[in-house]
Amino acid sequence: MIYALIDRDTLLKKDISLKQISEKIEKLNIPIAQYRNKFGSIEEKREDLKSIRRYFSGKVIVNDTISLIDYADGLHIGQEDIREFSSNLKEAIDIIRKKIGRKILGLSTHNKKEIVEANSLDLDYIGIGAYRATSTKEDTQILGENIFTLAKLSKHPVAIIGGVKMSDRFPKEIKYRVIGSDLYNED
Repeated sequence: MIYALIDRDTLLKKDISLKQISEKIEKLNIPIAQYRNKFGSIEEKREDLKSIRRYFSGKVIVNDTISLIDYADGLHIGQEDIREFSSNLKEAIDIIRKKIGRKILGLSTHNKKEIVEANSLDLDYIGIGAYRATSTKEDTQILGENIFTLAKLSKHPVAIIGGVKMSDRFPKEIKYRVIGSDLYNED
């Protein structure tokens, strides 16, 4: 299943509007999309989420910004961001769950240790990456084919991220193919 990644910085670099990408993922019948905006204000992010909702009928996940959960169907959180709630990950998830309820909750992972930790948490999926090099995150460790071995360790559904292409096909352990930059190249 395709999971679209709507990255604000990438849209700006490629001169693509939120309306254009939202309409495109709607036309492609993509069921879930994550909105990521690492540098925008809360107001900009809120307006962007509203705009995505106007043109895309699938599930919308907000990246890291828990204060905007009322405008989204879920939250995806990174390893550094989860620890802002508590250094105890179970406690951090309890705090997050109190704020988001039963909405979708995903966590980024990058290695065996993080996946094993995630197995004991109340999550709906984990993201594992990076599969390939990507232009959106230069400091990422590339896992390549090792990602499939890591995916088998997860008790949660797995989303593969990082350089994933529309044409990629993965083993059954992979629930989501997170498509970012390649989405902008497809017609």
